[in-house]
Amino acid sequence: MPSATYPGFPRQTPRFFRSLAKNNDRAWFEEHRSEFDEHVLEPARGFVLVMGERLRRIAPDVNADPRTDRSIFRIHRDTRFSKDKSPYKTHLGIFFWEGDRAKMECPGYYFHLEPPDLMLGVGLYRFSKPVLARYREAVADGNTGGALRRIVDRLARKGWDIGGTHYKRVPRGFDPEHPNADLLRHAGLYAGVEVKIPAELHTGKCIGWCFDRWKAADPLQRWLVENLG
Repeated sequence: MPSATYPGFPRQTPRFFRSLAKNNDRAWFEEHRSEFDEHVLEPARGFVLVMGERLRRIAPDVNADPRTDRSIFRIHRDTRFSKDKSPYKTHLGIFFWEGDRAKMECPGYYFHLEPPDLMLGVGLYRFSKPVLARYREAVADGNTGGALRRIVDRLARKGWDIGGTHYKRVPRGFDPEHPNADLLRHAGLYAGVEVKIPAELHTGKCIGWCFDRWKAADPLQRWLVENLG
């Protein structure tokens, strides 16, 4: 499917999630499953296929798999360890990742539609232990750490939120006064921008609108891919 023919998400997509937020139970969902399939799942699959082609211009090996539990996150919530027993997520999550590790151990491009907002993110939400060790060494290095400092600061100036800070202190073995001390306290690293759902989401401009924003934050993705393996 050429990107020029992708019509965008229908307006019924956010409407479905607004309704689901008010009726988050299995009986309602089963009654409206056909709407979920038609207005959420099918357009999401088209988005993954078309956006995958576009992203390969800047990330040739990006994974864009239109199956549920691959690029498209499943709508069922894992309630085993949560006090909130609502069975369904009230958002659409889509992820395009780079790397041979498990999906959530790789950096990538994230799409999160949760009415009334749309969030686009780039990066890696949580480092595994081996990746965390490589990350800290790269952050502490004068060359790779300096490059990351410039990337993060530039994105912050452009309005991107930088996330992933977890630890209260710089880890043992690293200089607490290091210029990248704040980045050494991260357990993940990602940049995100959140807006009210734009009109472009529902038109043929959807692919280009999302791609332009991911491309703007792509230096962070390149740094993570190149330095974390």
